[in-house]
Amino acid sequence: MVTGLASLSLATVALTWTVTAVAAGQIQFEQCPDTNNFACGHLNVPLDPFAAGSEPITLAMRRHLAPVGTAKDAVIALAGGPGQAAIPFAEQFDRLLGPILATRDLIVFDQRGIGLSHPLSCAAFEHIGGREPSPLAIGICARQIGPSRRFYTSADTVADIEAIRQAGGYEKLVLYGTSYGTKVAELYAQTYPQNVQALVLDSVVPVDGPDPLRRDSFVAIRRVLRELCAAHACRHVTPSPVGDLARVLRMMRRRPLHVRAVGDHGHRRSFRVSAEDLLQLLYEGDFNPLLRAAMPTVLHSAAQGDTAPLARLLLSGGGAEESEEDERERLSEGFDSPLYLATTCEEQQFPWSRAASPAVRIREARTQLSKLPAGTFSPFTAADALADSDVPICSQWPFTTAAPETKSTAMPAVPTLIFSGEEDIRTPTAGAQQLARSIPGAHLLVVPYAGHAVLASDPRPCPVDALRAFFAGKQIAACRDHRPSSHRLVPLAPGALADISPARHYVGKRGRTLQAVALTLEDLSRQLTMRGEALLGLLGVTVNVGGLRSGWVGCSAHSLRFHGYSYVPGVQISGTVTIGSATLLIGGSSAARGRLRLGPKGQLNGTLEGIAVHLSRSRAPLVGVAGARDASGA
Repeated sequence: MVTGLASLSLATVALTWTVTAVAAGQIQFEQCPDTNNFACGHLNVPLDPFAAGSEPITLAMRRHLAPVGTAKDAVIALAGGPGQAAIPFAEQFDRLLGPILATRDLIVFDQRGIGLSHPLSCAAFEHIGGREPSPLAIGICARQIGPSRRFYTSADTVADIEAIRQAGGYEKLVLYGTSYGTKVAELYAQTYPQNVQALVLDSVVPVDGPDPLRRDSFVAIRRVLRELCAAHACRHVTPSPVGDLARVLRMMRRRPLHVRAVGDHGHRRSFRVSAEDLLQLLYEGDFNPLLRAAMPTVLHSAAQGDTAPLARLLLSGGGAEESEEDERERLSEGFDSPLYLATTCEEQQFPWSRAASPAVRIREARTQLSKLPAGTFSPFTAADALADSDVPICSQWPFTTAAPETKSTAMPAVPTLIFSGEEDIRTPTAGAQQLARSIPGAHLLVVPYAGHAVLASDPRPCPVDALRAFFAGKQIAACRDHRPSSHRLVPLAPGALADISPARHYVGKRGRTLQAVALTLEDLSRQLTMRGEALLGLLGVTVNVGGLRSGWVGCSAHSLRFHGYSYVPGVQISGTVTIGSATLLIGGSSAARGRLRLGPKGQLNGTLEGIAVHLSRSRAPLVGVAGARDASGA
């Protein structure tokens, strides 16, 4: 979830802030026990940066020294959130920012209240697993943190960055931020423009954002779905992905939408799909181009009554309800929910009086929603937007500060490079454009077919080339508007064997079955890539993939084991593929039954209902790879 802070109205305050001074050289660094690339350090800063004699808290940080000379400047890398620890990403930051680190140190630190920097915790959240915290738990959590929860805002983090600069003896800083990290970087630049060498902002949260109701994201959903179908990409899929989404949402409003998906071991799992599930799936697509490319097809299938592709995407793409194991994994990656609440609830400009009770706050929010123009959230509703927002949870938060004012401070004229993914829904390009207009001389690079966190997630060279050019004082080239192969739309899943045209050179049931085998193997390849599990298999980790219709496949570095895996209704594949060998049994109620084996050039040869058939290596991904590795002697 992308959140940040509302405007803090620093127009007059910024010039009068007095941060408790920290003398240079106070950070003591030692070699980190888990890496030779970074040194580990700690810095004591006051809990209240603006009050002399405040009790100290400790910030944990990592430093990578510049390879050339003694650096006078540093790059500060800021993670997203609020609530995401940065230290676990230190090595990644080093790789991403390598082109600008030759003469600059890299500093990565966990924001106060996160990770290794005085993390906030709530006993009230310890036993809820993957469930949303109850209203009672949110209020208890705030009181368990105590009155000090007011010192975990973005303004406090800005003061911590300045303390790090002073203690590290740096003259100027380059601030690199992603998502919520851009908000912190912008606020630092507003407060200490004289100390900023440059800003590198990726997936911008604007200075006066975020909007608690994410109106810009709902506009982006419609735009991105249409852009996925640009240049006739959806001509064989759907005339209108937005129309399909609207139809699915209308189906949900008439009656609950119950779907069934096949789990990783072939067991069917039933669950209810809500509008919020669809929203979360769209947000998850920000990080996964294959998931984005599947949205038009699964929405069209669901609108036509075939909900299996949508159910499977929800189950594998993270849109279905989070399990307790998923919640533990998320928390282990350094996300701090209490800090998220402390920052988000205190800083956003919610549509209510903070002095009101939680029930009154919700009523006031709904009243404000009712005044918005019709179609603001279309094809979703205002109720959908409210349920998906931070309004319900923050309505329960016992506030310690007054509501922030809505007036924002102008951005200073500091060198700024802004990255924005054209298909980013969490932090849409409109926000990046707004920020670019507010910074004199800022350069905005909109990356076609890219989602959220461009520099970290997009493998194409264009963003890195832009980073190099920006710091070399050279012209920044626009990225090519060329659709990568990973962004090609997923084909519609057949509803029956009769919907499939026979494989080339074959006719009738045998030809359709052979084509169904090819489509099924392509589907497995897509699923492994979408879920990022092909690499896990190469690393020796066994992963399982459930079929669209039934069955499953166990995948490892050395084998694929099919257990009635089905993509086309009534056609199932069983058997084993190993390096240099494959035997696949084709069965199912609709199929022409038979057996296929791996040929010497990676093709599949065999019989279906006693007639010889052949499937070329190009039509048998994964299976063909096994033959190629065997032929090469690997």
